[in-house]
Amino acid sequence: MESGQIDFIAGGTVTSSRGFRAGATAAGIKKKAGPSLDLGILFSEVSCVTAGVLTTSQIKSAPVILCQERLVRDTAVAIVVNSGCSNVYTGEPGLADAREMTALTATALGSDPEDILVASTGVTGQRLPIDMIKDGVRQVVLSTEGGHELAKAIMTTDTLPKETAVIVRAGDDKFTIGGIAKGAGMIHPNMATMLGFLTTDAAVEPAFLRSALHQATDVSFNMISVDGDTSPSDTVLLMANGLAKNKTISADSPLAQIFEQALTQVCLYLAQAIASDGEGATRLIEATVHGATTMNDARLAAKTIITSSLVKTEVHGKNLSWGRIIAALGRSGAAVVESKIDIAIGGIKVVKAGRPLIFRKADILQVFEGKEVLIRVNLNLGAASATAWGCDLTSEYISINSQYRT
Repeated sequence: MESGQIDFIAGGTVTSSRGFRAGATAAGIKKKAGPSLDLGILFSEVSCVTAGVLTTSQIKSAPVILCQERLVRDTAVAIVVNSGCSNVYTGEPGLADAREMTALTATALGSDPEDILVASTGVTGQRLPIDMIKDGVRQVVLSTEGGHELAKAIMTTDTLPKETAVIVRAGDDKFTIGGIAKGAGMIHPNMATMLGFLTTDAAVEPAFLRSALHQATDVSFNMISVDGDTSPSDTVLLMANGLAKNKTISADSPLAQIFEQALTQVCLYLAQAIASDGEGATRLIEATVHGATTMNDARLAAKTIITSSLVKTEVHGKNLSWGRIIAALGRSGAAVVESKIDIAIGGIKVVKAGRPLIFRKADILQVFEGKEVLIRVNLNLGAASATAWGCDLTSEYISINSQYRT
């Protein structure tokens, strides 16, 4: 194991990693007044070792099915993505459209279509407007700063782009990991209505890249929820082009641990950005559960708290009752004993050994004046801990989704 330093890059994005370029254009796929970026490409100047984590839904979008086929090869050179149309519930014609989308991109880049991955997000049940995509792909201009445009192009009901990057220094080695993501609604653990694209210029062995991505996803994207709904389009892709010229990282390499830590930091940043930008949200909810008997129990308990409609609405109303938290714990499926539960809200201890403590209501109200509400639970049964992130549930969420067309 080699020690090192991980630093976030100011203005970092998915093209902060060496050898990656991106760009986006307004192809007209989004049905909005005026031009809106809705088609983009992420490209590496050399072939990449590639890994992915895809939706757990039994019903999968055409792009997800195509990515499943191509990720078996462990290599890719580019990702093409559109917003405005998710190409889901479209059957074989939709799969043909996804293949055509990668073929058009391959022609523009001078690459093999099999080396192009694809993602789509937006309204469902409609065929991709291939003519628009054909024209749009030709218009995309790739640059090392294009990650910022790409982050905007994948947005749907998001209110802001989500992007970051870190630089890792360990001994004589230096490499970068960057990423972008989108998601605001239909967000629930075990992948959500989200897209995430990650890059690194580190040289990484394929099996370790897959393992590192799955581990990072488990503690980040799989620990967020906005509304409890999972999408058929969820996709997280990680491309490693090796241009940092480090010795290839494998599970037993000195750089393995710091690579996993850096990747997890990037994924956590993006996951929390998604949760805080939930549709109609005004506050981020962070729930940490300590003292669980197993990691699975810790995750179950934390996720049940942040997905509870009662907890979410009370956070919005600035009136969170500790009783709602205990109720969530009781139905979570995790092992709990009422007489052992401790709870703090915003650093204020409200429950000890399952019984309420005396606290000032004014202190609790002060907690809700910020943009984050921190819930800390200790089950006092074991040593496992986990954290989950969600957001409050507002009337704006109902308004957005009651008007959203499929």
